[in-house]
Amino acid sequence: EVQLVESGGGLVQPGGSLRLSCAASGFSFSSSRMSWVRQTPGKGLEWVSSINSGGDSTEYADSVKGRFTISRDNAKNTMYLQMNSLRPEDTAVYYCSKKGTRGQGTQVTVSL
Repeated sequence: EVQLVESGGGLVQPGGSLRLSCAASGFSFSSSRMSWVRQTPGKGLEWVSSINSGGDSTEYADSVKGRFTISRDNAKNTMYLQMNSLRPEDTAVYYCSKKGTRGQGTQVTVSL
């Protein structure tokens, strides 16, 4: 059974940073392309970033390019999202995803 557990969210001021983690189990993590997506009540589900199985190819939505960095540690079955220069519009529930399967999410709130 695929299990994805996100952590690291919280409340941060604009311009601040957070690092999200996604602990994966129940499948071959090191062979899997992984993604981060986020959801807000107003915008729905938005793709944020993806990383290939080896970690040497990444993609980003234009809205986060240059501010967010996706990475993974296949030895730890864990994926990360380093988020810098956070903006209020980054407020959302962030999910890690494997082919449409998501975890429970972690809330990120960017506010004064």
